[in-house]
Amino acid sequence: MLTVHHLNQSRSQRVIWALEELSLPYQIVHYQREKNMLAPAALRKVHPLGKSPVIEDNGLILAESGAILEYLQETYDAEFQLKPRDPAHKVQYRFWLHYAEGSLMPLLLMKLVFASLGKPPIPFGLRALGKVLGQGVQKAWLNRQLETHARYIESYLSENSWFAGEHFSMADIQMSFPVFALLARGGVENLPHIHAWKKRVEMRPGWQRTLEQGGPFDIPGEG
Repeated sequence: MLTVHHLNQSRSQRVIWALEELSLPYQIVHYQREKNMLAPAALRKVHPLGKSPVIEDNGLILAESGAILEYLQETYDAEFQLKPRDPAHKVQYRFWLHYAEGSLMPLLLMKLVFASLGKPPIPFGLRALGKVLGQGVQKAWLNRQLETHARYIESYLSENSWFAGEHFSMADIQMSFPVFALLARGGVENLPHIHAWKKRVEMRPGWQRTLEQGGPFDIPGEG
């Protein structure tokens, strides 16, 4: 049986979702974030990087969301439920599967870091300077980058119901974490097609079962 090493409020939610969509049997080993929001040291016993998600399958230990989703599709999705068959949509599928972590998530992580420079654990005497620095970088560069990416995604979803065309796929599962984070923290207004996609996600029975198995998933906004 597949085992998912699942950290609460993390990318591993996507792996549980993929397993639910494929109706595969699996078990979850749950981990809770530390007070500093980092993964617990126990995950290093599973994989040297100490990160989640990690899966175990017949002796294989595999990390990285995209690699895991591709492995599950190639190994267990013989009917192509979660991957398009036609060449044009395959290209889009591959693009969004890699874009999620390669292009969008680094910007969102930078947003989180720069927005935190005026808060603990930054030393008290440096918080005012950190806040000014963080706000300056966001205003001068980062917010513009996020705006560009958000408009790009919005434009694509204005013409496609899902990230690989008109059929739900692993690309949607992979894009879920950064898109949810973009809506919560990106600071970009007027994204009706992205919000509509999010509603379609939340209506899927597989997503609802994922919340039952993996726990609630809510990326808080800046505060």
